[in-house]
Amino acid sequence: MYDIIGDIHGYATELKALLTKMDYQEIDGVWQHHERRVIFLGDFVDRGPEQVETVQIAKAMVEKSNALAVMGNHEFNAVCWDTEDPNNELNAVAWDTTNYENRKEYLRPHTDKNYRQHREFLDQVVENSKLHKDFVAWFKTLPIFLDLPELRVVHACWSPKHLEQVSNYTNKDNRLLSNSWEKASREGSEAYNAIETLLKGLEISLPEGCSFLDKDGNSRTKIRTRWWAQESTTYRELAMVPDDVIELIPDKTIENDVLPGYDGEKPVFIGHYWRTGEPAPLTDHIACLDYSIAGDHGGKLCAYRWDGSARLQQENFVYVAS
Repeated sequence: MYDIIGDIHGYATELKALLTKMDYQEIDGVWQHHERRVIFLGDFVDRGPEQVETVQIAKAMVEKSNALAVMGNHEFNAVCWDTEDPNNELNAVAWDTTNYENRKEYLRPHTDKNYRQHREFLDQVVENSKLHKDFVAWFKTLPIFLDLPELRVVHACWSPKHLEQVSNYTNKDNRLLSNSWEKASREGSEAYNAIETLLKGLEISLPEGCSFLDKDGNSRTKIRTRWWAQESTTYRELAMVPDDVIELIPDKTIENDVLPGYDGEKPVFIGHYWRTGEPAPLTDHIACLDYSIAGDHGGKLCAYRWDGSARLQQENFVYVAS
């Protein structure tokens, strides 16, 4: 049986409290249960105060076969931040402009924005230290998704189309091939679009002439969606945007074939979406386990104690508050 744990973002104290609540014990430095295993949904790093310990706990559990894990978008970004770009001219701006002569370019450009998003991890792990390199090497081994006999796991979106596409760039264990990282970081490529969808969510274009400003003041003509919706609905109902711009999203019906749908063959677990309130399934077969542990006003670190049932139940959620 599995206990699936959502995005942790460096909150190791809450992770240990959640494991303890589910009757796991730390034995010889590794958390374990006598008859259950954890599945981590990724996003171990960025934001929280105990990122090194968080990765160490998860990594040790995976290496001792007490857990499985998939890659989150923050682990993908961490690898790309640390991976030199073999095609330097594609990256025009670096966050550190003090030494252009010796500057290197990376698959994730070292812009001010990207640095701010990743700074807490870099500071805590000490950028370019042996520990940093060890963590990045481990992140590279994380599969993009798991399709187990009993259940499925992906960080953000289970999309058959994009799962098929990403198979061109992964090995039999669903890990990105060493020569696929560059392809997956090139905006517009098949690999990039697949990774963006699987690790960040399904994005769709708004009708022509429609746009809104994001929190940074950038004009957007695409929206992230509640891809798990089972029936045709409107752009506004599907949109995952701030409340203050929701009225700018047209209340126009979306075509049925825009959403991936879900076959319900077995449960699928996701993270990523910063949900709030009392944890509950999204549908009978889909559950999100990201309940905003790193939120500004406090949140929950959430798990689902899977009992073998194909139909998900609210009583199987367990969590600790930040």
